[in-house]
Amino acid sequence: MSGLDELDRPGTPGGPDPRPDTGAVPDGRGTGGPRRGAADPVKALMHRHRQLCERAVDPLEIAAGLEAHGVTDRTAARFRHRDVFSLAEEMYARVSRDGDAPPPAAPAEPPPPRRRSWALLALAPGVLCAGTVTGVRLTDGRTCLLVAAAGVLAVALAVHAALRRGPLSGPRRDHPGLQRTEAWTWWLLGYAVLGDGLLRAAVHGGPDVLPDGRADGPWPLSAVPLVTLTLSCAPAAWSAHFLAVRARRRLNSSRALEEFAAGVQPLLLAAFALYLGALTGLAALGALALDEPADYAPVLTLGALLFLARLLTVHGFAHAPAVVIAAVGAAEALAPATVFAGRLPGCGFLATPVESLMAAWGPAGVPSLLCASAALILLVYATRTLTRASAHVRTDQPC
Repeated sequence: MSGLDELDRPGTPGGPDPRPDTGAVPDGRGTGGPRRGAADPVKALMHRHRQLCERAVDPLEIAAGLEAHGVTDRTAARFRHRDVFSLAEEMYARVSRDGDAPPPAAPAEPPPPRRRSWALLALAPGVLCAGTVTGVRLTDGRTCLLVAAAGVLAVALAVHAALRRGPLSGPRRDHPGLQRTEAWTWWLLGYAVLGDGLLRAAVHGGPDVLPDGRADGPWPLSAVPLVTLTLSCAPAAWSAHFLAVRARRRLNSSRALEEFAAGVQPLLLAAFALYLGALTGLAALGALALDEPADYAPVLTLGALLFLARLLTVHGFAHAPAVVIAAVGAAEALAPATVFAGRLPGCGFLATPVESLMAAWGPAGVPSLLCASAALILLVYATRTLTRASAHVRTDQPC
């Protein structure tokens, strides 16, 4: 913004001339020809954003890029335009006519027809996970271990494929921090399966001692969260598709940044509500099919956290989700650690928060509280970032 501030300040080189301009000045609709006179602030702005203007396929992408650099409708008024969209229209119209700007590159080959293969990819993780759980329950011994190992590998590959194509596709793996985010995400899913049993065992004496005092009982597992969350990849993809398509339409019809933000915010909340509704139904069906208690709180809060984190990552805001997911993962790892540390002499106070939370809400209260707080933070952040025009610039990924 510092460069734009200098450009907008009267009396600086390339800034708007405080004296009346006697040359030809467009009427503010963004369709006039090049400005003449002592100063041409739009040409200077085009020079600063030369690559943006050359790559843009329509004025909307220039408007989104300007907004990402901090240009507002108030800033556009200093360039004698009513809003950023009008300013972008003039920049798009002039980029091929200014002598100091090279002609735009030759149009590329038309994109191939859009395919809906991502819909099938989004269904694959849930189907494979449900098949793996069924296979594990029908086998035992070494066969059970082999089925479980093969199923985990298949589900991991299916999730990876679903996140590389379609509405849920985001930055490549070499994106800074993305691999750490994926590692913490798998930790959260693992805790959803094993964490409640680990925390309950820790409070009642240790990982080898069950609440009834037996030391040779099976380790308690919960398959419903994992099956539900993998099945929810499909509604997550459709909700992200819903938001992307309708936000793009809103971008085509909006004439001001405030108007676009006001129209996209309900779409964002609707996409989030659609996903939560589908996730609730899947949790109920999963509990019924697997004959396990339906514990909605940890599943819904974790699903909401992962959906919002992925939605932000898809639209280019990967740092905040990475920090939040890492914080939740570390806190979940710290919960049983504090219980064990509380058994040391004079350290009983360390286990008090976790034991109090378990006494009130059970072992599921710890991940539910952590994920709900993190999801709320990301939801507030998403309403401030995903309502920007720059978050919905056209990409090469089909929606």
